[in-house]
Amino acid sequence: MTADSLSSAASLEAVFAPVRSQTAFEETVERLGTAIRLGLLPPGTRLPAERELCARLGIARSTLRQALVALGQSGHLRATRGRGGGTFVADPLPPADPPSPDLVASWREACDERLAIEVGVAVLAAERADTAALQNLYDLAARLETMLGDFDAYRQADVRLHVGLAEATGSQRLVSAMTEVQGTMTGLISLIAHPPEVLESANTQHRRLLYAIRRRDELAAAREMAEHVRATEQILGGLLPGT
Repeated sequence: MTADSLSSAASLEAVFAPVRSQTAFEETVERLGTAIRLGLLPPGTRLPAERELCARLGIARSTLRQALVALGQSGHLRATRGRGGGTFVADPLPPADPPSPDLVASWREACDERLAIEVGVAVLAAERADTAALQNLYDLAARLETMLGDFDAYRQADVRLHVGLAEATGSQRLVSAMTEVQGTMTGLISLIAHPPEVLESANTQHRRLLYAIRRRDELAAAREMAEHVRATEQILGGLLPGT
């Protein structure tokens, strides 16, 4: 499987945008690790060459190599030599680490952040989404309809739909913000059950949201997205351990 099979160029541009943190090593590990966990870099994906990665991320080769070693030691990447060699996303990936207690304790704040980002994205997508972006979103929504029995595949396609909405705004900052918030939500959602009835309800909300975006109805898009996000918050409130 290649990166192109699940990820558009826009989302990968966000993954490989210049690192600006003072802790470049940690941010590089976090960004690549999140992209792998969300399926933006699917198992088997070959990463760009070190020289290209350094240029795109804006970091020193020594920093990149430290990050790649760390991700290799954690089982997320593997390196091969010789013809056809390079650095690849591991297949299969290691089991996901459980969310930290701090994340679980602050789950409502995570939902608040998601609400702010996703509603804004929905409004701008309704204003700016072009025909190609809309078709991509509808294709992803259609795929979700067929995945009720495979939550891992469903979640990856769901992430791609939400990142695709951010891509439709034309804002790389919003693509990065959406990727980050989806990573946080994935950690929380992994702690609860995923009955098909819940996924079916989410699919209905997706259809209403995309219909509003297609009509260029910004208020309706904001309303539908807010309902969608709050539905997830309610389910987390009911099913998260200790809430």
